[in-house]
Formats: sequence, C-alpha cells, structure tokens
Amino acid sequence: MTTKQQDQDQDSSWLRHVPCTECDSSDAVAVYDDGHGFCFSCRHHYPNGTFSVEGGDVPSPRPAVQTANHEGLEDLRYTALSSRKINEATCKFWNYQVGTYKGRACQVANYRVGSKTLSKVRFQDKNFCILGKGKLPLYGSWLFQRGANSKQVIVTEGELDAMSLSQLQDNKWPVVSIPNGAASAVRTFKDNLEYLESFESVVIMFDSDKAGAEAAEKCAQVLSVGKAKIAKLPLKDANEMLVAGRGSELITAMWNAPSWRPDGIISGADMWDALTKEETCVSHMYPWPQLNDMTMGLREGEIVTMCAGSGIGKSAVCKEMAYHLMKHGESIGYIALEESTKRTALGIMGLHLNKPIYLNPQEATEEEMKEAFNATVGSGRYFTYDHWGSMGEENLLSKIRYLVTAVGCKIIFLDHLSIVVSGMEGGDERRMIDNTMTKLRSLVEELRFALVLVSHLKRPDGRGHEEGARTTLAQLRGSAGIAQLSDMVFGLERNQQDPSVSKFTTIRVLKNRWCGKNGVGTVLEFDEETGRLEEAVEVPEEGGDNAETSDF
Repeated sequence: MTTKQQDQDQDSSWLRHVPCTECDSSDAVAVYDDGHGFCFSCRHHYPNGTFSVEGGDVPSPRPAVQTANHEGLEDLRYTALSSRKINEATCKFWNYQVGTYKGRACQVANYRVGSKTLSKVRFQDKNFCILGKGKLPLYGSWLFQRGANSKQVIVTEGELDAMSLSQLQDNKWPVVSIPNGAASAVRTFKDNLEYLESFESVVIMFDSDKAGAEAAEKCAQVLSVGKAKIAKLPLKDANEMLVAGRGSELITAMWNAPSWRPDGIISGADMWDALTKEETCVSHMYPWPQLNDMTMGLREGEIVTMCAGSGIGKSAVCKEMAYHLMKHGESIGYIALEESTKRTALGIMGLHLNKPIYLNPQEATEEEMKEAFNATVGSGRYFTYDHWGSMGEENLLSKIRYLVTAVGCKIIFLDHLSIVVSGMEGGDERRMIDNTMTKLRSLVEELRFALVLVSHLKRPDGRGHEEGARTTLAQLRGSAGIAQLSDMVFGLERNQQDPSVSKFTTIRVLKNRWCGKNGVGTVLEFDEETGRLEEAVEVPEEGGDNAETSDF
C-alpha cells in the first residue's frame, strides 16, 4: 500500500468487505465510503468511485471494460446488435464486441478470469473458438459478484440471452450465462457452485427445447435443496422474447419461475387444474357382461394380470378377449411366447368362425378361412411378434414400445411373464421378475396402453389347481411384485379332473384397484363344437355325471 493510499484510507470510513475481482478472494477487499477499495490479499487498489455506496448498500465492483488483445483479432468495436435488439450500452457493459478474426467477421464475448481476458469468438455459421488459456467461467459473473445487489441470480443458456434479460433490467441485476451450451451445463454449475450458492435463489432460464429442459432439471439437482427455480418461456430463449417485443413476458417468467421439485413431488396448491379438469378414461369392455359389472372394463394405463395353474386355459381366455376387442375396432398386439404365431392366429380366426380350426384347419373351407383372416389377423388391427421361447427384457420392452407408438396398439397381450425371464442371466427369478415388472409398469404409465399379462401360479398345498383349487395372490409365481404393480389380477379356476365341471372356468377377481370389488367375476362355459367361451347360464355341482372329459 502506497503512502497516498494509506492517507486515502485514513480520510475515509470503512464500510464492509467484498470479494476481489483480481485474486478471487471471497472477502479480502475493504470498501470505503468514497467508493475506493483495497484488497489485503493481492494488494490491488480500487480507485474512488469503483463502488457505489448509495443507500448504504455496497455492490460489487464493476471492472473497467477491457479490450481483448489476442493475435488475429482486429477491428474490435462496440456496436448495437440490431437484429438481436441489443443496444450498444449493453454490449459495452458486457464487453461484447464485433470485429474480425483472421479476416472473418465475428462477434466476441470477452470473459474476465482474474486479471486475464478469454475471448469466445463466434462466426456467422455459428461455429466458435476460444482465445486464451483457462476455463471459461459463467459469463457475467465478474459483473455481479457473489450475492451482490440481489438475492437472486438468473442463469441463461447463451451470452446473448443473458444480455437480453440484463438490458430489460437496465443492466443492474445479476444475470449470467453458461459458456458452452446445455451439453456442459451440469459441469459448469459444479465448477461455479460456490458462486451460485451465494445467492438465495438461482433461476435457471435455459432454452425451451428438450436439451434445455433436461439440462435445467439436472442443474437444479446440483444446487442446495430449495434454491433452484426453473423458468418456462413461451418462445425458444430470452433473446427471441426480446426480439419479438415480449420483454414484459420475459420479466414475468423470471419472477414467476416456480421452485424446482424432484419428479413426483408436487404442491397441493398446484393441483386445482388437475382436480377440476375432466379427465377422459379410455375403457374397453370384456366379452363377458358379468365381469364388466365388477371391473368396469379394461382401461388404458393399467396392467391386468391373468394367473392360473398349468393347463387351466389362460391362453384361451386371452384369445377370446383379443378377438372381442378387434371385433369392436381396437388394434391389439399379441406376444405369445409359448406357442407359434400360426397357432395363435388360427385360434383367433377359429373364434370368428365358431370352429376350433387350430386343432384341424381342414374343418373350414378356403373361403371361410379367407373371410376369418380378413376379419381378424388380416384386418390391419392385429400385430404379433414372431418369436419362440425366451427373449431378453430390453428386447421385449422395445417390441412393446414399437407396437404402441408406431402401429397404434392400445392393448397388448403378453403370454407369459416367466418365459421372458427364463433366458436372463442372474438366476434369481424373483429379482428378475421384480425388475421386469417395474419396467413394464413404467412403460404402461408412459405410453398409456393396457397390458394384459399372463402369469403362472405356484402349486398350492393340498388340492392342486388341476382339481379346481381356489387361487390367491400369494400363489403368484416368482414375485410379490406382480400383484403389487398390477391394477387388476384375475385368477382362473377349473377342475380338469371332474368331467361334470371340467368345461367351466371361474374368473376370480383377486385385486381390483379401480373400484375395490373382488370375488367371483364370472363363470365361463367352454363349447367344444365352437371353441368359444361364453358366460355360463347354469353351473352344475362337482361330482355330477352329465359331462365328458374336455381337452380344453
């Protein structure tokens, strides 16, 4: 410190400590009431008037405008960016210049890093290069020091966006920009975390596109809980708002930016629209009225699990449902992993003809076969996957996603779950089923389709399922996650050993998340001549002698 500086300090009164722009010390600069300052760390002297003291508030120093001095840069000047509606005063405040670099017209955003200047040179083709050595900080962070002048800082995705918002606020309030776009936003936030955390709130105002939205969410997670806000813009970015003459909307979006919350966390105060808006729930009816009375149909966005012991008739029930839905104009995807695509198709065509042609296709004429084909699997509403045996989990999810999004299937049948995990590595069936069910659940929620899932049951103690044992949720094979993640669970019960009742199948509703009604939904009767499952008018007592053994 020189004698003159010492005298200056003695003739003025100390006000407070602030960060130093030269050595990046957080509080080494002593500020005096004549506006000068002195850093006791790097010994740098700030002349009178560097700091404003109006109202007793001491903002951060405004470093003098520096012109970049990099080889190849020429004809640098400050001028208004007319096409961007950014005036010359703002460009000068932000040290944003135009000129040439190696003969090419360019714009230059000058970054202050301590006593150095790094220049980001941008050309008309939107390519850019960096002149100078060092890591670019947040653009403008040297203009608005930690916590200065405001409790809030706004972070944009580009230099021109920061300048646009700053200009609308007379270049008085903290606005900064990430230097290298959304792709490196998280890294920039981490590198400048101390600076950002010095403000009570950080408003993230990135571009209104997918990349910007995703980057904003990730950057919010870097900050302390409750500090981040994410602004939503009706146009692409802040500069586009300025050019469109919608500056007032831009300022409103800044002030009204909602606090960021992790996915799934919402405030009850934000729920009014959701509670009062009439929501359309798309339901599809089952072929059996009694079951519809209990379940109110099959809804998109739900998982319906069909469970039974071996040979009870799960696949037959699914085919009957699929045919019914197609007959009513719905497009379905049918993934049967235990039988060939030909057998599945013949089974559905036979339902149309009321003939079990999957057992003997010769029972139908060529004309009948063609008519059944055109009405069912050849109608453009039926899609399947040509696969035999096990398939990988990710492959399955990919196929389902395609069926829903590309060809418009809103109901998917998957027969059955155990086959999916049978070829997966790991050996822990319960864990693999849990993982697969979780991913299926997420996919159903995301794409809003109905999934009819077939699952096997564990063998019960005592009377077996082949003898008509009652089904329970606890018998679901492999994992409790199947029951937990399903919206509806049907248990199929049929006594295959008693010829008097072997053609009757009970559909028991084991879980009904929609309305809570459980119990026997309906009883189906199998007609051997037609191959159809219809609701039974009358069910005989077990042990009677009125029926022959069925191979259903």
